[in-house]
Amino acid sequence: MTHDPPASASSSPPDGPPPAEDGAGAARATGRAEQGGQGEQGEQGERARDSGKRRRRIHVTLPGCWGALVLACLSFTPSLLPRGGVLQGLICGISAAIGYGIGVVAAFVWRAFADRDARSPSLRSWLVLLVCSVVLFGLAFGLGQYWQHRIRRLMEVTDYSTLATVACPFVAVVVFYLLLMAGRGLRRLYHGAARLLGRWIGPRAARVVGWLLVAGVAWSVVSGVLLGGFVNAANEAFSVRDTETPEGVHQPTSVLRSGGPGSLVPWDSLGRQGRAFTGSGPTAQDIGAFTRRTAREPVRAYAGLSTAEDTETRAERAVADLQRAGGFGRQNLLVTTTTGSGWVDPAAVDSFEYLGNGDTATVAMQYSYLPSWLSYLVDQSKAREAGRELFDAVYDVWSKLPQGERPRLFVAGESLGSFGGETAFSGEYDLRNRTAGTLFAGPPNFNTLFREFSDHRDAGSPEIEPVYKEGRTVRFTDDPATGVTPADRAWDGTRVLYLMHPSDPIVWWSPSLALSEPDWIGQAPGGDVLEEMVWMPFVTFWQVTADLPFSTGVPDGHGHTYKAAYVDGWNAVMRPEGFTAQDLDRLREIVRPPQD
Repeated sequence: MTHDPPASASSSPPDGPPPAEDGAGAARATGRAEQGGQGEQGEQGERARDSGKRRRRIHVTLPGCWGALVLACLSFTPSLLPRGGVLQGLICGISAAIGYGIGVVAAFVWRAFADRDARSPSLRSWLVLLVCSVVLFGLAFGLGQYWQHRIRRLMEVTDYSTLATVACPFVAVVVFYLLLMAGRGLRRLYHGAARLLGRWIGPRAARVVGWLLVAGVAWSVVSGVLLGGFVNAANEAFSVRDTETPEGVHQPTSVLRSGGPGSLVPWDSLGRQGRAFTGSGPTAQDIGAFTRRTAREPVRAYAGLSTAEDTETRAERAVADLQRAGGFGRQNLLVTTTTGSGWVDPAAVDSFEYLGNGDTATVAMQYSYLPSWLSYLVDQSKAREAGRELFDAVYDVWSKLPQGERPRLFVAGESLGSFGGETAFSGEYDLRNRTAGTLFAGPPNFNTLFREFSDHRDAGSPEIEPVYKEGRTVRFTDDPATGVTPADRAWDGTRVLYLMHPSDPIVWWSPSLALSEPDWIGQAPGGDVLEEMVWMPFVTFWQVTADLPFSTGVPDGHGHTYKAAYVDGWNAVMRPEGFTAQDLDRLREIVRPPQD
């Protein structure tokens, strides 16, 4: 419990920023002691308070606890994806810590306006909090399990752990305690810095400078030392993994593949994902069995990080190998920007090759060792550079061919790959004029063109399926098998199609979620999102943030998993002839692994 300051130290509250944690009365007492010249009595009082806090170990305030209770209960409301018990505990603990801080600051502000000091809560107040905590938390926990059950049914997720569910409250308590102790550690650093600075400057200036100093050091440690060290360690670990070859993948024997006979790109330089890309995929026989026509062997060109030192040279090497293999002599040419570690979704390229009857060529390039979710946070500039350099290198060769001998030029990318793919174009007209079609899946919320098309959508169209310029070039859908809106408008010339599931956190995550409600939550939800999902400051942001690492851990057609949708997506963009609805059904089963 808090204690009123001693009568001998009473004076007006000190100026400067309030402490980040509780103990507002103690902070004022400290400021008054410092204003008094840091006399012996003030120093002894400060040491006594610090000693008392160490003895109590866990000391909380009543307003902070109410704030923690409210946000902890709200954290059980549904978000985009199903959550396990441990993940829910993590979200609950973070939300409770934020709520505790809000409660403490709110009480501090109220006392400042009321011109009164902190008072020790009565035993009755603590008993009321205890009873409300048991009732409200139990009710929120039960409703949370009900909502999670409904989300799992929507997505046909069968995984469920009773043990993890039981562990949820304990995980929440541990996370809350660690965050609370971290905040109090920063507060002690602030007081220590203020006392030290008070030897040379005035007490008010010392408090302000001390607060800024501690905040700056904390930010530097988190963003520079911790995050930077984590990224460097991850980069080292995944660079070692990049030297491996996936199980079942073998060096190609075809001259039409990078890493094969006569290739300008050595097999060992392709990287793990590059070897998976060129060492797999449908053969001419596979494609012919599907199309019931004589098919061609597809061309696949790729350049790994080890292929060249810089992005521009790497792109030139990939395009040179594409040209060597005869890629510019095919009917359909696809430029795809990879995600993170160089991964290309097999379903995206396989669908393109089947629907093109093998008369296709695809080129891609690696720009990072890191997996997609980590590249999503730290490698955006590399994705931007890779997407622009690769397309420009292809376009430079393509544009110099006689007009009647040019292949149809397509662009594709998933997730961070769509971000990189967009950067080669300035807008709708540029996409229309320089490509025959584009297919982007799961675009991150920060994609420049995606945001332009979505933010300037036609009046009345929802954010989860916007209509841009009456759908004349750019369209959006969560399931192209059911049609692409607006169905009553002509879609002539180049077609640009975005695939995005309503439950995909990659599409909807944004820092602005912390403080402002987006349209996609306020409007009618998609088919795999509960109507009970509502926006709440801070809480929704952490819920969707926690969804990010697990966005691909749900069945196909939900979250960030796009497999069968590529079949109908490419069918809409390429407009191939001779395929029936039954043919497309068969192709979905081919490109979608059985476990999906």
